[in-house]
Amino acid sequence: MFRRILIANRGEIALRVIRACRHMGITSIAVYSTADQNCLHASLADESICIGPPQANLSYLNIPSIIAAAEIADAQAIHPGYGFLSENPKFATICKDCHIGFIGPSPETIALSGDKSVCRARMKAAGVPTVPGSEGLIQDAETAVKLAKDIGFPVLVKATAGGGGKGMRIAHNDVALQHAVNMASTEAAAAFGDGGVYLEKYIENARHVEVQILGDHQGRIVTLGERECSIQRRHQKLIEETPSVALTPSLRAKMMKAAYRAAKAINYTNAGTVEFLLAPDNQFYFIEFNARIQVEHPVTEEVTRKDLVCEQIRISAGEPLGYSAVKTEGHAIEARVYAEDPMQNFAPSPGLIKNCHLPGGPGIRVDTHLFTGYEVPRYYDSLLAKVIAWGQDRNQAIERLAGALDEFRIDGVKTTAALCATILRSGRFRRGDISMNTIDHFLPKVG
Repeated sequence: MFRRILIANRGEIALRVIRACRHMGITSIAVYSTADQNCLHASLADESICIGPPQANLSYLNIPSIIAAAEIADAQAIHPGYGFLSENPKFATICKDCHIGFIGPSPETIALSGDKSVCRARMKAAGVPTVPGSEGLIQDAETAVKLAKDIGFPVLVKATAGGGGKGMRIAHNDVALQHAVNMASTEAAAAFGDGGVYLEKYIENARHVEVQILGDHQGRIVTLGERECSIQRRHQKLIEETPSVALTPSLRAKMMKAAYRAAKAINYTNAGTVEFLLAPDNQFYFIEFNARIQVEHPVTEEVTRKDLVCEQIRISAGEPLGYSAVKTEGHAIEARVYAEDPMQNFAPSPGLIKNCHLPGGPGIRVDTHLFTGYEVPRYYDSLLAKVIAWGQDRNQAIERLAGALDEFRIDGVKTTAALCATILRSGRFRRGDISMNTIDHFLPKVG
């Protein structure tokens, strides 16, 4: 087992890894930018090292600085969290070359899962259902138009690299598609350094359902149930829950089998997520494989009572999982609280937290790095907190989470807390009548 782990991240996920290290008796080493010198992850870790100025490319994305910090601190392994370098195969390779453990899958697996077009082809070959679309990347807009006429509009243009909803455009006709290809390619090139895009049939009124998996170095793959992630803004998740009300026992078994097959197809190790679209006719399709811990992992932890971050560390240290199936109990829902203004198209809202009160009570968990006096920086993702509720059933989980969001008090910045509470209490959500377009019903009409 590792004795010292460096955490190449910030905010709530850095705190989450620090707690896992503490639980396992491992020394935690935080890195921080000058903008984060007063943040909790820098002060609560056993040791901390400044790695650069506020800009992410000069700090949390600066591979030489992070490797140097790990070597100076004599870290035996690096946990990348999510975002930043967590799915960067070059970083994982450099860790390997420097004899530093990377708490995640192999560089080869990261590269394969990160190239969505290639990964999609691998899944198709393995018998995992995939959305009808292009075979490989689209070379130009004219080719996209020809393909779209074959598979039928609407279609979705997707970047082969990156994630977080960037490099994605929906098109309903020829003219819109040509514009979408150019825009998605330009956005992807700027965000990920790769402008490659491919085409998929756009499944209208689809749900986003994903499966959490763990894989050890002995070849065992375990599925830990699904997460419903259909409540999204700008293709980014806002509310997640498990189990999904849309899955029957039979459909769930089929999806778990497909996720298992997907993980086996790329020889997956560590924690990962297989993401599917669930169509209104109950057909589901693979969309991508996330080779890291997910933001929404706490809902799975709440119903399985498994510490997924500790499992990540154990797997990376070479330990076997020691089980082939996991039982679940109850229902869990997570709401993401972002420093954004939902009434202004989710515009970022950085600033000083003048007052902060975190909710509590039975079944409530809050993962956050917030405190009164914290300055929300403009340089990074705007996630402030994750509020998670567990209940004996879905109704209890909804009531607990909505009440906790009412209790959440943050003065100084706009947040998504009230919007999440409104959605949770709506008849549409309570009925489970949701899709990836549901959030449009709760936002101001534009124009």
